[in-house]
Formats: sequence, C-alpha cells, structure tokens
Amino acid sequence: MVNVTYDPSGDMLYTDDEGVVTVYNLGDLAWMIAATALVWIMIPGVGFFYSGLLRRKNALSMIWASMMTLAVVSFEWFFWGYSLAFSDTADAYIGDLRYFGLKNVLAQPSVGSTRIPALMFCVYQLMFAAITPMLALGAIGEHARLGPTLVFVFLWSTIVYNPIACWTWNPVGWSFVLGGLDFAGGTPVHISSGTAALAISVYLGKRRGYGTERLAYKPHNTTYVVLGTVFLWFGWFGFNGGSALGANLRAIQACIVTNLAASVGGLTWMFWDWRLERKWSVVGFCSGAISGLVAITPGSGFVGAPAAVLFGFMGGTVCNFATQLKFLLHYDDALDIFAVHAIGGIVGNILTGLFAQSSVAGFDGIAEIPGGWLDHHYIQLGYQLADSTAGFAYSFVLTTIILWIMHFIPGLSLRTTEEAEIVGIDDYEMGEFAYDYVGLEQELGLEDREGGLAKERVNATNGGREPRHHPTTGVAVDAVSSSGSTGEKQPES
Repeated sequence: MVNVTYDPSGDMLYTDDEGVVTVYNLGDLAWMIAATALVWIMIPGVGFFYSGLLRRKNALSMIWASMMTLAVVSFEWFFWGYSLAFSDTADAYIGDLRYFGLKNVLAQPSVGSTRIPALMFCVYQLMFAAITPMLALGAIGEHARLGPTLVFVFLWSTIVYNPIACWTWNPVGWSFVLGGLDFAGGTPVHISSGTAALAISVYLGKRRGYGTERLAYKPHNTTYVVLGTVFLWFGWFGFNGGSALGANLRAIQACIVTNLAASVGGLTWMFWDWRLERKWSVVGFCSGAISGLVAITPGSGFVGAPAAVLFGFMGGTVCNFATQLKFLLHYDDALDIFAVHAIGGIVGNILTGLFAQSSVAGFDGIAEIPGGWLDHHYIQLGYQLADSTAGFAYSFVLTTIILWIMHFIPGLSLRTTEEAEIVGIDDYEMGEFAYDYVGLEQELGLEDREGGLAKERVNATNGGREPRHHPTTGVAVDAVSSSGSTGEKQPES
C-alpha cells in the first residue's frame, strides 16, 4: 500500500519504506497532468497536419497512423519502454527491466525530478515516446503498407527511441553526464524521428510518378494543415513548458520562448516563400511555425526571449532551404520531415550550445548548469554537436537495419504495390475514405468528359485536382466499381 498523506497546506506527503518523507506540491502535479494532456493532443495533430499535405486518396491513412502509434507505444511503454529509458539502475546507454510492466512505479520521486512522483513522470514521458515515431511515419505517406507499421513502431520505439531518451535524460545517461543540454527533445524526439524518416524514404524508394507532374500536386486540404498546426502549437506549451517538471517560473519562460520562436519561424518561412511566388502561403507559415517550435525545443528551458527570436528565424530559414536536400540527394520525402525535424533539431541543439544561460535554467530554483557561449562556457557547443551526431547516426543506422530485417520476414515488408499507389492507400489498405467517395474519380485519373483533355492538364497543376495517374493518350480506363477498385490498364512506359 502506498503511504500517502496530506499536510495542513494541502501538499501531498509520501513516506517510503525507510521512513523518508517526500513532499509533492499539488500545483506541480496539476500542471503536469495538464501538460500530459496537451502533449497528447499533438499526436492526432501530426496526423491532421500530414493528412492535409497529402492527396485525398491517402489522407485517412495518416490520421489512422497517429492513433495507431499512440496505442502501440502506450503498450510498449507499459511493457518495458519506461524501464528501458528511465530505470534508475540503467547504464550509460539503456535501462534494465527493473520497472517491467510498470512494477513499483508509484509515488517514489522520479528520476526526472524529485518534485513529481515516478507515476506522473512516466505518463508524461509516454506522450513524448508516442509522438516521436509518428513524426517519422509521415515518410510512409502514399507508398507503404499499414499493417507492418504496427510492428515497426513497437521495434523502433524499443531499439531507437528508448536508448536515445535514456542517454539524454536519464541522470546516468552518457550525454546527460557529459553535460549535453536538451530540455525537451531536440535529439530524442526531433533528430531521431527526422533521421528515421530519411531512412524510411530511402528504403521505400520513390513514389510512382516521381520527377513528373504526377507529384506536382498541392496539399489536398489546407484546412487540415492549419488544424494540425493549431493542435501542435497548442500542445507544445505542454511539451516544452511541462519539461520544467513543475509549475514554476522556468515553465512560464519555456512557454514564452516557445510561442515566440513559433511566431518568428512562421513569418520567416512565409516571407522566404513570398520572395519566390509573391503569395502569402498559409502552408508556408505553418511549416515555418513547426520549424521554429522544433528549433526551440532543446533550448526552451535554457534561453531568454531575445535568443528565441533567433531560434525562430534560423529554424524557419535553415529548414526552408533544407527542403531542397531531397532534390540534391534524390530521395522522396513527401512531407519534408528530415528537413524540418532532423535539420531543425540540429539547429536547435547548436543554438542551445551558444545561447544557454545558467540564470535562465535557474528560474525553477533547482537547476544548475554552466551555460553556453553567452556564459563563456565554450565547450558546450562540442557537447551539443556530440549529442546531435550520435542521435543522427544511431537513428539512421538502426532504423535502416530494422526496415531491412522486416523486409525479409514474410508479411512484414513496408513496401507496397504500384496498384496500391494508384488506387490510394486509404482504399487499398483500409477500405475507408477521409471524405467517403467525394473526388475519388479525380484521384484515380478518370477522364474529364465535360472539360476535355485541356482542362485536365490545367487541373493537374493548379491544385484543382491531383495529376492524372496515367498518360494522357492511349489509356483505357474502366469505371470505378462499388468496392472502390479500378480496372485501369497500365501502358508500357
């Protein structure tokens, strides 16, 4: 039985088996419960954000992936994930199974902070563990099988995320001991997921029609993109603010710099896009806001508001230009996950090494750090680069190994068929649609019998419809059956 009582002020008192009393402030606990819920809403937010950027026929699969990932990681975290990441008997790389099945994870002080109990820390960190693989799964959009992703998420969380979280945030982890500063997940969340997305993109190869007008489509639902951004921005107050692990001044400061970096990042990306197209793109603003949020994540508990402006500007700028890497390196990352999350995470880690201040970290009255270059602690940049490089390399290599092992196990390959790409993952894999049958004939490239071929060519590039999925001449197309399948005949290319 847990020995919990309350003092006259309302604080919770926990007495362990040796008679040691730990005091928990209920305000801290209330904030952490709220922060947990805030981070939870980010997970479907990623699904909506990704869904809006894809074509209609693949939109529902991303929303499915967000909820599936939450469910799978929730079980993995209960099963052994929390113990592998945050066991207090861990080594410098990974934990043991001391807390297997959350055994004895109750009211004792957590490894993250003595101000909250282990049970509270566990459920809060679960949300970080759940959103990370979902960020990477955007790389499966439009050309991967859904069933094997359940296995992939479980394996990736165990083999990739848990060790990186351990070495970054567990007090015995090598990066933590070295002195690396990562307040809310620059490496465990963003670099690991962005690099995993790159590995997935390389493994899956290019989508059908890569390099042609077939993939020159605009986001099918800009409202979903905005809605996803709203969920993410809203939830990021719990993501960064909650990482103070208490209701204190440091949490408030983290919320201030988070909002500021997102705002500057959104404006910066939008201005860069305007210079090319002379259009005020809401998709560009949303992409920049996410980039600013990614960049500020590792430094949100260490930097002041003036530095947050630079975090947002650099995040919006570097990530915007990093979207061109897919053309230089010839990989098909439809949602620019590597550019935004991996590159954005590296930018944030480096800037944290430059602008971290011991005075800001001390806003909670507990933390003591030597700071970064602003505090004349110049070696801090080296620590940040070491942590970033390790997370990048580890995630890419291990993700690639997981994908190829699954590839040779019957039924577990993530690669889908050309037919599935033509029909759409929603119909082929799920038998359901984001919008029922609305617009399905356009998605499958059926002829525009009223407007003729000229109108179809215009629609293919102006965002009114996605490009045709067959050449414009010499193709016989059967009607869509009631089951949603097609009889499209594929000519020789």
